[in-house]
Amino acid sequence: MEREILFAKTLESVRKQGRMQGNRISKEEVREAFAELSLEETQLALVYDYLEKHHIGVDREGDAETSLYDENLTEEETDYLQEYLASLRAMPALSSGGEEAVFLSAMAGEISARKRLIEVFLPKVPDMAKIYAGQGASLEDLIGQGNMALSEGVSMLGAAENAQDAEGMLAWVIMDAMEKLIAEGRESRNADRELEEKVNHIAKLAKELADDLRRKVTVKELAEETEIPEEEIRDVYRISGYVIEDLEDK
Repeated sequence: MEREILFAKTLESVRKQGRMQGNRISKEEVREAFAELSLEETQLALVYDYLEKHHIGVDREGDAETSLYDENLTEEETDYLQEYLASLRAMPALSSGGEEAVFLSAMAGEISARKRLIEVFLPKVPDMAKIYAGQGASLEDLIGQGNMALSEGVSMLGAAENAQDAEGMLAWVIMDAMEKLIAEGRESRNADRELEEKVNHIAKLAKELADDLRRKVTVKELAEETEIPEEEIRDVYRISGYVIEDLEDK
């Protein structure tokens, strides 16, 4: 039982560590955290999967040069990512101490520090976007959404207790925006699917009645036959682009 409790506590600690590091963690950091439990590679693989399902990217050995080629990215998205990252290379990097100082200044409300923090965080947005790749939103849209959230998020850091908390807060704001983008896209696709089903249903009913009457049918006739309100049929007919073959709006 003690081993199970230790495992659960360590797993939660690793997840929090990943969040505080901009939703990234290395395999080596995971191994070190679980060293006391002497996990086998198959067990560690389950930990990596757990973290990635919770949107914590795991940097694996040898991935530094090939991280662009994620299996969730299309060839077009990979090309876009290469160009996007190339455009950011001119931005000067900061040491860990310098980055902490910028966070503290941004937390204090300094405008110049907030602008610098945006520059510091821009290269991190693609890594977060890659976590959500293949879930219904393009990588370009995810990065764009993340960048907008980043610009807004730097003004929310005053509530953070320290630079580490501020970094975790900023990462959360960015990823939350990406998740909302995916959710909105899913809702839109569901609405489109429901509309398509309505159009197909009305078209099927119109064809059945038209086959019986051996001519096109009017909205009124179809409404009387099916007890579907005329206005609803007209709305579906209009939304279809008036292309329901066996129906006419008279």
